Amino acid sequence: MPADLAEALAGAEDRLGAFADVRYFGEVDSTNDVALTLAAAGADEGSAVLADAQRAGRGRRGRSWFSPPGAGMYLSVVVRPGQAAESLSLVTLAAGVAVAASVAAVAHLPVELKWPNDLVIGRPWRKLGGLLCESVGTGARIDAVVVGVGLNLLTIAYPAEMRDRATSLEAELGRSVSRALLAVEVLVRLRAAMDRLRANDRDGVIREWRRFGAAGLEGAPVRWQEQGAPRRGFARDIDLNGALVVEWQGRVERLVAGEVLWERLSRE
Repeated sequence: MPADLAEALAGAEDRLGAFADVRYFGEVDSTNDVALTLAAAGADEGSAVLADAQRAGRGRRGRSWFSPPGAGMYLSVVVRPGQAAESLSLVTLAAGVAVAASVAAVAHLPVELKWPNDLVIGRPWRKLGGLLCESVGTGARIDAVVVGVGLNLLTIAYPAEMRDRATSLEAELGRSVSRALLAVEVLVRLRAAMDRLRANDRDGVIREWRRFGAAGLEGAPVRWQEQGAPRRGFARDIDLNGALVVEWQGRVERLVAGEVLWERLSRE
């Protein structure tokens, strides 16, 4: 484990509790895959995997996650939020708030959240990072969730398909940010987020998400696909289960998955 990470973990031990259990790897296929194996074997909540690089990092909907050595924070954490795990969307939103608040605290940047799992900044939105939450269980029962976090830390040459949409903390700040301090802050806030979910404080989780995601709500024009047909409407809110509430042709609908494009905020 790098010395700065070991020092940061030791310095925050009282705030981290069980979330101080971090396994560090120079390179893995995917930190989520390692954490999913740990979760299936019964690893305690807070067991975390941090890697310097991923050979096969992934995001939502099977997309790859560009994970070159030393350029980002690739972190996956086992959580066991109890009944709240049945709403994976809500877990994703709670984790997103934890990550956004951590970046704001450490880097002092005006970051925002884009439903359901992206960390963005600026106008139009530039993507700083994202989350991928995957569950472990038997049948319909969810025993644990792995919260995967990818954050772009350094300015690098992005693949062509990402070049006009991605950014990094270094690019936005003009200086680098300590991966160790950021990882510890994410772990601390993720611990608090899971405590909040177990206490059934959905109102608090959604209220905090709205604070970071306000630009994409309150009537923002959006496009999406429904059963293969294009839809165009307005994003109105987030409900208590983490679904995006949209208005289309005078009707209110809930979106729980799929791709949504914010027409005035995205580069696509």
